Amino acid sequence: MSQPESASTQTTGRWMIYAACVLFLALGTWFFRTVIEDQRNPNQDLATRVDAGVREVTLERNRQGQFVASGAINGEPVTFMLDTGASDVSIPASVADRAGLERGSRVQYSTANGVMNAYTTRLDEVRIGGIRVSDIRGSINPHVQFDQVLLGNSFLEQVEFTQRRNELIIRQTVSR
Repeated sequence: MSQPESASTQTTGRWMIYAACVLFLALGTWFFRTVIEDQRNPNQDLATRVDAGVREVTLERNRQGQFVASGAINGEPVTFMLDTGASDVSIPASVADRAGLERGSRVQYSTANGVMNAYTTRLDEVRIGGIRVSDIRGSINPHVQFDQVLLGNSFLEQVEFTQRRNELIIRQTVSR
């Protein structure tokens, strides 16, 4: 016949069950957050192909149908969303502050949501994968609450890009 468990053994057992549940929830949260982030930005680790003096990066469309990719502005890691309708690289104020960007003159842009005020700025370097473009016109947008940078035409006009189905191929000729 077994002896009754002591109160301290029961308490220890309960704490171990609680700890296992917390660990399970933490691991589940981490796993699903990673899965969701991969769906939102499938282009976090971009490979760059270099062939015959041309750098090439291929982006995959995300589940919302957008081309989103990790990159950098002046060395500061950012997440870009390609926007052929944007004149400049449009940077949220919070990202501009992290990157140490200076606000220039105030400008107005006509957007799908109406007229927007922003501030001009110059970007020393914008990088997406191995493609780097220097001295680019940008705008600091103090009105957006998200951290996604719109990769507009001030960058895109300096590279070649082609869309095929769910891929966007960006090419840059390397000057020798």
